[in-house]
Amino acid sequence: MTAKASATPDPQTGGTDNVALLIDLLKLATFIAGPMRDGVAEPLALSSNDLRVILALGGEGELAGHDLSEIMGVPPMNVSRALASLLERGLVELGSDPANRRRKPFRLSAQGRATFASTLPAMEKVGGALFADLDKAERMAFGQAMQAVLARIPGWMDRHSPA
Repeated sequence: MTAKASATPDPQTGGTDNVALLIDLLKLATFIAGPMRDGVAEPLALSSNDLRVILALGGEGELAGHDLSEIMGVPPMNVSRALASLLERGLVELGSDPANRRRKPFRLSAQGRATFASTLPAMEKVGGALFADLDKAERMAFGQAMQAVLARIPGWMDRHSPA
């Protein structure tokens, strides 16, 4: 399977079709897993889900399993397995939530924070390869577009999730 572009310009507006853009975004979300696995996770002896948990905890801070599942878009059982593996390896530790003692948050341990830090040079290398053909302005525009879409997702979820 190849990552062939599918967004086609709309001759009437000069823009791109929303469906084609959404399909390209879904492709990107799918295909980015390969470079992240090969270039970041495997060199650090992590599974893809282990890496996602480390990145989520490193970026967001202490989170419970259900929060991680939602952020990562991964089934709860996969998150549970990754947490168990990372806990056994000493990369995560149990946190606490004094406001809700039934909530079981996790956080990176000192070793987990070191692992998180070691992902950054590997991600720089992967990003450098993937974005090599984009100049600074294109990178900024791509980043701004991603941030705009990411900012809209919670509102869409609130309006469209079953009550």
